[in-house]
Amino acid sequence: MKRLCTLLLALVSITAVYADGGDEIVIAMLETELELNPLDSFTAGEGQLFTGLYEGLVSYHPLTLRPVPAVASEWEVEDGNTLYRFYLRPDARYNTGERVTAEHFRQTWLEMIDPERQTAYSFLFDIITGVEAYRNGEHTDADAVGIRAVDDGVLEVQLDSPAPHFLSMLPHHSFVVVHPDLLDREDWSDPAALIYNGPFTVADRSREQVLLRRNPEYWDYDRVGAARMRIVLHNDPLEATAQFNGGQIDWVHSGIALGQVLSPETITINPMFSTSYFFFAAHSAPWDDAQVRRALALTLPWDEIRDAAIHFNPAQTLVPQIPGYPRAEAIREQDLEEAERLLREAGYRRGDGLPEVVVRTPGGPENERIFELMKDAWQEAFAIASVHEVVEHPRYFESLKGRDYTLGTVTWIGDYADPLTFLQLWTSRSNLNDARYANQAYDDLLRESMWQSGTERLQTLAEAETKLLRDAVVLPISHSPAVNLIDREIVGGWYPNPLDIHPLKELRLKPVLAPPGFVERHLPPETASPRRR
Repeated sequence: MKRLCTLLLALVSITAVYADGGDEIVIAMLETELELNPLDSFTAGEGQLFTGLYEGLVSYHPLTLRPVPAVASEWEVEDGNTLYRFYLRPDARYNTGERVTAEHFRQTWLEMIDPERQTAYSFLFDIITGVEAYRNGEHTDADAVGIRAVDDGVLEVQLDSPAPHFLSMLPHHSFVVVHPDLLDREDWSDPAALIYNGPFTVADRSREQVLLRRNPEYWDYDRVGAARMRIVLHNDPLEATAQFNGGQIDWVHSGIALGQVLSPETITINPMFSTSYFFFAAHSAPWDDAQVRRALALTLPWDEIRDAAIHFNPAQTLVPQIPGYPRAEAIREQDLEEAERLLREAGYRRGDGLPEVVVRTPGGPENERIFELMKDAWQEAFAIASVHEVVEHPRYFESLKGRDYTLGTVTWIGDYADPLTFLQLWTSRSNLNDARYANQAYDDLLRESMWQSGTERLQTLAEAETKLLRDAVVLPISHSPAVNLIDREIVGGWYPNPLDIHPLKELRLKPVLAPPGFVERHLPPETASPRRR
């Protein structure tokens, strides 16, 4: 019945368009504090939004996620795969009409790695010559950083070593370009005062929604699939799902009441390059001791925590399965005898002297279930007390920067399809290393992998992951699936993929043909439905 109603709605409104001459796609996301500054963003929702507002040298292919030309129309690689030369399109422009230049990229990237900013993703640039020392304040010479604007249309990037993953990183929103007038701007709340070079601009923003309109200055304007997009920010999965069922929302990106979906075929669930895990805050005693962390981890009933009846894909390792990548050694089951030995060697015989374990989560039934299993196991085996501290979104991620908890939990979605996107988080100089784990042997393995390729490289990365897991810094729970609610018979250009990223430029409403004998009803723009379905 729902699909019949959907078809009738589409037929009735097929000629109803907006005054600006195009269709609108409506997307629902869980309510959050959306950051419009790509240099300061962190969440997956922001990354999805930025595919429409900003563009880097390359962007994602919507199906394969391979890098495709964007601001750079072509590039070449020299000097043993360490020098990349990008040629920028003369018609790549901001919505102001001003050309995007190589110097704009250089200034943006230098701002991204500025040690005073401490941006979340600045560590991704470390493969570029001079970046790691620059962003850590060890030198202040920007000319020593391997980012050079040869002229307006040519950008050169010099790497420390060959990096097979470099091009795959570049579609990530941390590598976009920001207009120089905005680099020192602190207040990004007024969309009218901002400048964009992507396929859309922000026409309006409120707490409830963000309205995007096609950017007339965009170099590939004719291929942008929709004239407008409306991002609805909600905190009620039941209501968002009801609006999808009723044809008012085209794609529910997050916050879905799966049991209320009227057409099961509109639910898309696919494996994602993602892992949900707990991690130890390893910055101070006793949790900076790998023996103590490992002992607590070995005390846990992993068969219950990773219950396959609950988790789509239970995980024993941090890096999801990748063809050719060796399986890292991990904690797979409870071992109370080994846990007791480790505590005794660390000076905490049978847990005596260990402080209360503070497990911080954003709440929810599954986090509560796992905490109860942890609490009971630690209490019964070693009389170790624990408490569950709930910090709700959007404050949760910021709270993990503190030092007042023992274990936190995160779901990490890979930024590119390579093990390094998970492993680089835990280097001693990573901005996103909330565990504050620092191990020179681990850092050295990742550096060693930069000079390797093929099987040798993957073996080195797996060795690094094994060290991370054996040190019990990270306790993997599951490889999370991507769950979306979208009718792909109506919305084109959207494809399931392992990063769950869908370039907004590619999305379009598919035409619906009226059956023979059907008479179209023409509606004036002022009375048109807010979408066509």
